[in-house]
Amino acid sequence: MNIQNVAKAALLAVGMTLSLGLGAAFAFDPENPECIAPADPGGGWDFTCRQVAKNLQDEGLISQTMQVTNLSGGGGGVAFAEVVNKRNTDDNLIVAASSATATRLAQGAYPGNTMDQVRWLAAVGSDYGVIAVAANSPINTLPELLDQIKNDPTSVSIAGGSAVGGWDHLKVLIAAKAYGIDDVRSVKYIAFDGGGEAVTQLLAGSVQAFTGDLSEAKGFVDSGDIKILAVLSPERLGGDFAEFPTAKEQGVDAIGANWRGFYAPGGMSDDAYNYWVNDIATLYASDTWKAVMDANGLAPLNLQGEAFQSFVANSVASITQISKEIGIIQ
Repeated sequence: MNIQNVAKAALLAVGMTLSLGLGAAFAFDPENPECIAPADPGGGWDFTCRQVAKNLQDEGLISQTMQVTNLSGGGGGVAFAEVVNKRNTDDNLIVAASSATATRLAQGAYPGNTMDQVRWLAAVGSDYGVIAVAANSPINTLPELLDQIKNDPTSVSIAGGSAVGGWDHLKVLIAAKAYGIDDVRSVKYIAFDGGGEAVTQLLAGSVQAFTGDLSEAKGFVDSGDIKILAVLSPERLGGDFAEFPTAKEQGVDAIGANWRGFYAPGGMSDDAYNYWVNDIATLYASDTWKAVMDANGLAPLNLQGEAFQSFVANSVASITQISKEIGIIQ
């Protein structure tokens, strides 16, 4: 399997739907609903929780304010273990997940935990990867950055919000391999707990580049702190993102799409599970969420319930194979 297949896999199921009956009535009604973002504030998981929590209430899909809890550590492993070991039957809890979650599960990075210990709810879109530098950096194109890595790998450190071998790391390796850097293990990657912390280190001058997703990078672009060298999408995005060049148009055939969605405790009741699947599906279909997607560069990924469960299983299998190819796991 090509190293890019996992990135492309995130888009294979676009347009798939599960008819849930948007007006369905449920025996379950959440009390004190909560969303765990498994990282510090400012990253993609935090974005996913906060946007969905706000819009579920704005759309009248939950009757109470949803609490957002940041529980960082272990590239999402601390939160995963908390859910499995301590909150396995919590019907009021959902947890933000992404391709980074699937990557860590595929690589056995959550010790003793597997994807089958939780219930996978739904996707809310796909977030394209970016490679960026500080706004005052002399580097202006992706080939310039990759040439510098090629010529002197020790001169460039790239920060990301996932662990070594995680999805942010893999996105850089996808680009490096596509550019002809054969020994991708020479690329210096430094892991932080969330994209927000990674950008902070970039602005402090501790690292020379940043790898993350468009949704978490946008605010830093708007504030003038960073500049995006490349978006890892097949073609330029529209609207506010049309100014950002793709890697492909710069001669680097790299695509990196990060799905975003949610899982729930493995012991969640069927009534609660169906409620949350329906709520997220209803939000996803709303004009409100379409506006959120447009504003943050999210691509469609319409998967709920069993379809999403199968999609995550396929993602984990694909990433396992790729991780073996590049020597991250045996």
